[in-house]
Amino acid sequence: MNHTETLLLDLFLVFAGGKLFAEIFERLRQPAIVGQILAGLLLGPSLLGWLQPSDVLAALAEIGAILLLFTVGLETRPRDLLAVSGTATLVGTLGVVVPFALGYAYMRATSHAGTESIFLAAAMVATSVGVTAAVLKDAGALGTQMARVILAAAVLDDILGMIVLAVVTSLSEGRVHYLQLAIVAGEAILFSLFAILLGARIVRRLEPHVARLRTSNSAFVLAVVLCLGLSLASVYVGMAAIIGAFLAGLALADQSERWRLAENVHPLYEFLAPFFFVYLGVQVNARTLTEPGVLAMTAVVTLLAILSKLIGCGAGALRLGWREAVRIGVGMVPRGEVGLIVAAVGASLHVISDRVYTVVLLMSVLTTLLAPPALRALLPGKTTARDS
Repeated sequence: MNHTETLLLDLFLVFAGGKLFAEIFERLRQPAIVGQILAGLLLGPSLLGWLQPSDVLAALAEIGAILLLFTVGLETRPRDLLAVSGTATLVGTLGVVVPFALGYAYMRATSHAGTESIFLAAAMVATSVGVTAAVLKDAGALGTQMARVILAAAVLDDILGMIVLAVVTSLSEGRVHYLQLAIVAGEAILFSLFAILLGARIVRRLEPHVARLRTSNSAFVLAVVLCLGLSLASVYVGMAAIIGAFLAGLALADQSERWRLAENVHPLYEFLAPFFFVYLGVQVNARTLTEPGVLAMTAVVTLLAILSKLIGCGAGALRLGWREAVRIGVGMVPRGEVGLIVAAVGASLHVISDRVYTVVLLMSVLTTLLAPPALRALLPGKTTARDS
């Protein structure tokens, strides 16, 4: 089979398989994304072996995640995030501190090396906002206060998680570069504040110029350029590309309805988003569970990963009432691709064993699978922006 045939077969399997499983799970009243992740597990190395991790699928998955967070940003206004900034700061901070402490304590208690313990703890810090955002979007709950707290906390979570990863990477190399850490943290914070506070104003000033452009669908072209540009800038300052995409959506949110951005982006989202979720499943090889001790360690680490976010993020949101606190805690549970990135960094530096790498991978996928149905069950029925 030549390269073109292989590529087209992979695209067909991911898209058709993902959509088929999404339909099945929707009929079972479960989140579609869970079906898509399971489709990846079925089609990937774990079971049938029809799909293998590849650079092409990874790239399409990244673009799918970028579009997902961009569409979420289009439905969220900056002032809504600023209104919950105090609670979100507490949620994001405790959502980093508690998982890291529990993960590190468990690893040290089970006689693992210090650097390896720190890497697993860093993986537990991560939050995959893309997974939770998809559940909230499908449930029509993006306009609620709970959703705004989760999204704002996720931006902070990404900044803090990036700092933690930079610290543990420096430790693995023998020393901590404090000046470099301060510069990276400062760039990430200033970039996020600039996009949230000034992005919408800049877009409003560009509106008259966009109307005069001769390019077909010029507003949509500007939106895509801004999405890709802020995603790239986000990577340059050390954050995940999806955070830049979310910030681009925020900047365009006030013009979204007038420029029909959500309507134009939706077909792209429907095509590429399944690649993100299916590829999460493809990256896991469940056969590694047969290795001695891996299953037990995975169970403990996954349980700690869930409880630590429930406790940390839930405690940070208690001022909103215990029901909202539980929902926010569950919404912050998925580790998804962010946990996989931390595991990959640890493996590339040769500071974690194959066994711990497998545990982190499985923990990331299990939290991603378990959180969406739990969050869906906790949501108070079909919600709209008026409920906020």
